[in-house]
Amino acid sequence: MKIPFQQVDAFADRPFTGNPAAVMPLEAWLDDATLQAIAAENNLAETAFIVGWAGPEADFELRWFTPEVEVALCGHATLATGHVLLSRNPAVERVRFMTRQSGPLEVARDGEGYRLALPAWQMTPKPLPDHVAALGGSPVETLWRDGGYALFRFATAAEVIALEPDFRAMRSFGDTLFIATAPGSDTDIVSRAFAPGAGIDEDPVTGSAHCLLATYWAKQLGRDAFTAHQASKRGGYLDVTLAGDRVILGGRCVTVIEGVFTLS
Repeated sequence: MKIPFQQVDAFADRPFTGNPAAVMPLEAWLDDATLQAIAAENNLAETAFIVGWAGPEADFELRWFTPEVEVALCGHATLATGHVLLSRNPAVERVRFMTRQSGPLEVARDGEGYRLALPAWQMTPKPLPDHVAALGGSPVETLWRDGGYALFRFATAAEVIALEPDFRAMRSFGDTLFIATAPGSDTDIVSRAFAPGAGIDEDPVTGSAHCLLATYWAKQLGRDAFTAHQASKRGGYLDVTLAGDRVILGGRCVTVIEGVFTLS
């Protein structure tokens, strides 16, 4: 079996920045163990698999795998998948995906880039002393969302950038996304995201984190649109808009590898 393969840097305007994802279209779903093995072989933060969707609700079904687990939502790999599909047909303006745990998602053209629509998620303030010990630093506020999402608000961007987490301690919390954030310097907000329990020590640019950052910072800033910088080594910049129950992320993509994945 030969599977088309593209590697895309998402939330990036040039190669080697943003967050890389593999995009692999299938004629039909393979078993989960094979999908997981392919993602482990790719060894990227996410591998996105798509299969055509027969109903009117969507164009494709979309699933995402890290090297170790299937995830409920991945923003950057959705953007990358939209880029691959829309690049094939310049006449198409948008592509719709059905997902198993996050419902319908959409990627649409927006000038030289794209708009990605994701669900808007709320968080609840909650003491997280053990999580803070693993993350490091001294956040001024901690919040939680069931499903494994922890947000840590710091006073300054410098504190977020200086974090040196204990990844081994983080892994003890399983598949939990640690999101550190603060007011930004060259953007409205800054963040970093860590998911060692999912096989990703630090994620370069995390769309799903901004499902939470959007709702949190819209209240803090008093407006529904702002700019964001995820301050990983690769780095990434996003335009964020909270639109009712959706978060709209703006970004560009660059395809860096095209080829064929062979299963013998």
